[in-house]
Amino acid sequence: MKNVIVGILTLIIFGLMGWTYSNGGAYNGGEHGKVIADLGNRTTAAVQDSEPQEKSDREKEDEALNALREKAGNINGFKVSDAYKSKCSSCHGVDGSGMQYGKKLMGPKLFGQSADAIYKKLDDFKSGRKENMVMKGLLLHMTKEDLRKFADEIGEFPARAKALK
Repeated sequence: MKNVIVGILTLIIFGLMGWTYSNGGAYNGGEHGKVIADLGNRTTAAVQDSEPQEKSDREKEDEALNALREKAGNINGFKVSDAYKSKCSSCHGVDGSGMQYGKKLMGPKLFGQSADAIYKKLDDFKSGRKENMVMKGLLLHMTKEDLRKFADEIGEFPARAKALK
């Protein structure tokens, strides 16, 4: 009985393979291959046209992201640690002034908050008392001492800014 069931399943599988092959193959071109080739031809034709094309949503998002990166890397006048730059500045700005992407808040303003208040918030994010997956992921492997260093550094931002004036 087992041999009969296996034989029927084998015939069904070979039948499906033949049907797929007769329809142009699953990943060997077929309809999907024609669509991809057509997209490639459109892209090539668009590059060759001298008329300026309206930017796609992806291009607009890339430009906005590059603007955020530029702001994160160039706005401050006072020195911050490399750890702060790599972990915090992309959302909160290098000077802690906060960042926005359109109408969406990326990271709130940290500038002007006390070191103790910042430490409490960092500890709350790390422990899960405050929910933010990005913050929790960034703080997951940090020690209490690391959190204190970040809090102390951020708490010093107003004094650092004042020293430059």
